[in-house]
Amino acid sequence: MARTLKLALAGAGMFGGDVHLRAYADLQRFGIAGQLARVGLDSWTRELAPVQFELVAVATRSEASARRSQQAFRDWTGHEPRAYWGETPWIDLLRDFPDLDVLAVATPDHLHTAPILAALARGVHVITEKPMCLTIEEADAILDAAVAGNRIVAVDMHKRYDPDHLRVRDDIQRRIGEPLYGTAYLEEPLEVSTSTFKWVESSDPFSYVGPHWTDLIHSYYRSKPVSLTAVGQKKRLLRDGINAYDAVQVRVDYANGMSINYHNNWITPPEFEGPVNQGHEIVGADGKVESDQQNRGFRWWNRGGASRTANNHFTREVARPDGSRAYVGYGVDSLTVGLVAISRVKFLGATRASLAGTYPDAEDARITVAIVHAAALVRDLNFRYLQEGRGAPVTARFGADGITIIDPHRAADGPERVFQRLYTRPI
Repeated sequence: MARTLKLALAGAGMFGGDVHLRAYADLQRFGIAGQLARVGLDSWTRELAPVQFELVAVATRSEASARRSQQAFRDWTGHEPRAYWGETPWIDLLRDFPDLDVLAVATPDHLHTAPILAALARGVHVITEKPMCLTIEEADAILDAAVAGNRIVAVDMHKRYDPDHLRVRDDIQRRIGEPLYGTAYLEEPLEVSTSTFKWVESSDPFSYVGPHWTDLIHSYYRSKPVSLTAVGQKKRLLRDGINAYDAVQVRVDYANGMSINYHNNWITPPEFEGPVNQGHEIVGADGKVESDQQNRGFRWWNRGGASRTANNHFTREVARPDGSRAYVGYGVDSLTVGLVAISRVKFLGATRASLAGTYPDAEDARITVAIVHAAALVRDLNFRYLQEGRGAPVTARFGADGITIIDPHRAADGPERVFQRLYTRPI
């Protein structure tokens, strides 16, 4: 009996239109078996090799982007998914495909929750871009719906699958001993905040790319946050009339005693030689690990062009004998593990609980969302106080009693308490 997994894609911008769409095109043509050894799931090759994948629809805000995605997928596969567009195109999509298995969500960060919850309400599994959402209340609504329906919510946390990071997780972090402190940074090009995305005033560079690093550190040590502080700066983007943060710095302290500084911006000048600047380092009681993801030693220059670098590990095209190109890399691996989990639920009778730890799940995503949510509140308060010349004293605390925002200025400004309970469920 034929086994088919029907997918739809909501959002076809930088990641949806490139990584997701290309990955699903390869799945439609050749299935998932060829990807499984890359992610350590090759023991499922025989069971999942017969599974067919069909992208039935793409949904975007504008008709033009929906049509572009539709045409690109037809060029790659000969198959044309149905196109939807509008403010909430996933609603019509879910109505028209009652047998849909998976909704991939690659909408802007602040628009993830609505399509995720709509899909789960109809019994549809989800693969979503990071962050899963922006508030802890939304995260728990998603997690509750996933648990109630035995549905997978997989989050594209592809930093986990970088081969350098796998080496840190499985080997180096044990060699360097108990973690003491570290730094993780990802600096995006200016074009991202000024032209690629139209929604930067609804987000910030830490909320946008910081989740990659908070999830990676969590995947290394499985330690929960206990406190954080955050500050941000607004200077460069204001010159272009954009009221958004240029950069944000967040320090998170963890239950295992380590302290990690996360530094993010999206104002790197276009003259920089790489697509982004990124890396991290961790100091342990017995050593240190450094991972420079931008400068991996692959560099070139030519007449008429500046020096350039590239990350050939994220995604790369491998020529096939028929002239087409396979699309592989750790950017695809994160989608693969989510689809394996969904296939095991649908075709092999697995429960989502039994698959914990085999993909970046909603439980792990909830930890990152708690950090993102608290950091946004602390950042804004500290930004205001810095503008007023009152320092940056605000912090957040995580624990069994939820998330607490600690603001010493509240007591000085009026009858409000210094401690403001943001959330009351355990973190």
